[in-house]
Amino acid sequence: GWQKNAFNQYVSDLISLHRKLPDPRDEWCKKPGRYPDNLPATSVIICFHNEAWSVLLRTVHSVIDRSPPRLLHEVILVDDYSDMPHLKRQLEEYMAMYPKVKIVRAAKREGLIRARLIGAKHATAPVLTYLDSHCECAEGWLEPLLGRIAQNPTNVVCPVIENINDDTFEIAWSSYPQVGGFSWNLQFNWHAVPERERKRHKD
Repeated sequence: GWQKNAFNQYVSDLISLHRKLPDPRDEWCKKPGRYPDNLPATSVIICFHNEAWSVLLRTVHSVIDRSPPRLLHEVILVDDYSDMPHLKRQLEEYMAMYPKVKIVRAAKREGLIRARLIGAKHATAPVLTYLDSHCECAEGWLEPLLGRIAQNPTNVVCPVIENINDDTFEIAWSSYPQVGGFSWNLQFNWHAVPERERKRHKD
């Protein structure tokens, strides 16, 4: 597991595909009626290449289990030319149980960005949501993202992304939100939101 995936696949395989996660939202987000009823639906696009079975399925189930059905139009799995047997017929037979899940296969190795563009070509919802193939969505993850897009369709939004321990699969919840940014040599990294900005934001 470590050599193929760079994480403890043995531990991942022991964890339920529908494991419960703590609700990390603050009380403002949990308040009923916080978001309008007419939020746009989304196509969730997940690209993968030789991903571990339990990790990929846990990602998909977290989307299905924790997304309001009216907002989740479809889940598009883009196989970026995987060659592992469990990602072929076995995956197709498993996902056949979930009508909203579609599998699209690249004819050659495309890389992440082109694979995401393939997913976009097959998407039919007004909003596209991209997720990694080794993440887990918490309760109430989708509504805030769609809420910002409903306010302004030109918005590009990103959720708070917590760290999943590569050995224990414990999730480290952070009380200090971060934003993605680039250095002058175009290396991506996460940066803490300054306190002055945290005070300025009310939601």
